[in-house]
Amino acid sequence: MLQSDDIVILGGGLAGLFCALKLAPRPVTVVTAAPIGEGASSAWAQGGIAAAVSDGDTPEKHTADTVAAGAGLVVERIARQMADEAGDRVRDLLEYGVPFDQDLEGALVCSREAAHSENRVVRVKGDQAGQAIMAAIAAAVRDTPSIRVLEGFVGEEIVKTRHRATGLLVRRVEDGHAFLLTTRAIVIATGGIGTLFARTTNPPQACGQGLALAVKAGAVLADCEFVQFHPTAIDVPGDPTPLASEALRGEGGILVDGTGHRFMAAYHAQADLAPRDVVARAVHEQIERGKGAYLDCRDAVGDRFAEHFPSIFRVCMEAGIDPRSAPIPVVPAAHYHMGGILVDATGRTTVDGLWACGEAASSGAHGANRLASNSLLESVVFADRIARDLGGLLPVPALIPARDSETSGGLEFSNGDANRAELRAVMSAKVSVVRHATGLAEALQTISAIERAAWSQSGRNTVLAAKAIAASALLREESRGAHFRSDFPDPRPEWAHRTFLTLTDINRAAQASQNRSAPDAA
Repeated sequence: MLQSDDIVILGGGLAGLFCALKLAPRPVTVVTAAPIGEGASSAWAQGGIAAAVSDGDTPEKHTADTVAAGAGLVVERIARQMADEAGDRVRDLLEYGVPFDQDLEGALVCSREAAHSENRVVRVKGDQAGQAIMAAIAAAVRDTPSIRVLEGFVGEEIVKTRHRATGLLVRRVEDGHAFLLTTRAIVIATGGIGTLFARTTNPPQACGQGLALAVKAGAVLADCEFVQFHPTAIDVPGDPTPLASEALRGEGGILVDGTGHRFMAAYHAQADLAPRDVVARAVHEQIERGKGAYLDCRDAVGDRFAEHFPSIFRVCMEAGIDPRSAPIPVVPAAHYHMGGILVDATGRTTVDGLWACGEAASSGAHGANRLASNSLLESVVFADRIARDLGGLLPVPALIPARDSETSGGLEFSNGDANRAELRAVMSAKVSVVRHATGLAEALQTISAIERAAWSQSGRNTVLAAKAIAASALLREESRGAHFRSDFPDPRPEWAHRTFLTLTDINRAAQASQNRSAPDAA
């Protein structure tokens, strides 16, 4: 058994580590499956962090762009608070040693990405923001005595006492042994759900564990149907799929089909800089039509590629593509989850003693479609807010014995690789860029069958996250933002609200799908 005398943070990405640093010198235990920073989507972020820090830009403009991208579902108050605090959080990151790009006078260099009205994306060497931020934050965490890091552990269950979260059951990856951490507060910062899909830009740890833990503990989920598919993942072998940053289009890169024809102008007035959901569907359609989709940066970047976008350049060259002289083949891939655990402005969930931040949470800041480079911003803003909210809590140490049934057992499930592959395949085929009632009902039936297999607790958590997404997508009978239903291709006024789900709602939708008679797919 392990004992924690105060706060447990589940997740070793930017949100969790930033929260731990902001809580110092208060004792904190960080639980993470991979070494801190290494299993986090934040480390793979290429574009940067959005903040109104350049001349002529304002938090009001940033908020307006965020609201516009969110397709009517952004909680504007939350978005404005996030934009207001962006500059302070960027300065925090600078103090932690993040080497943001600066000009000769020391001013931050900002670039523009899709759907931004100003240059407001703060970067590091073009495409290395996530990697540089995580390296600096991880180093700061290791140098902070009040932070205890438990690497190689996964969270499996939240323990409650009188309706309050009071403990976290964790399992060691190496040997499958279970331990109970007792605590005054739990912060879920486990990241997203990308690896529920066959094509994703996310690391293997992004499988929805935190979302499942929370909903099983009684927390409400929000907006789970809204999964953002990045339109320009590089179409080369590999899992995860490497990413061609949106910053390339910000530099002037253009999307073309196999004949070299620019196609985005036919889909949106902003053409190649249209919101991600529009671009993802356009790329998907070009591929489905057999025309192919390519990102042509030869004129926009050309010989500057190796210097300005070294990570992307390296991936392309290793795949036999020279982006200086040839267009880059691209494909949509699961990238970011706007949905997650419902939280308020301080990161509190609907369960006492439980907070959430980062991609695992749904604050309403992103609505139906996240604005580019707002993900890292939301992570640090809400991590800071949670730290301030937890500052008023007194530690209440307690020991709760782990049940015998929880002290052993592996992390895998029977026929695990095949079941995982089947889950990812059905999510990509039926719950991806374009959805339909028939496919969603079939997906829920397949997911339910996989759930009945001999899964471990971690496996059951993964399938529950997939079921939540598919159920929420089936319930929303309209198209809005990143959620597109071919049987309901337009937004509907009666659906201009967020989606909230409990565990009962998820299971009820899954059960209804077993006997659902849906119209033929279009």
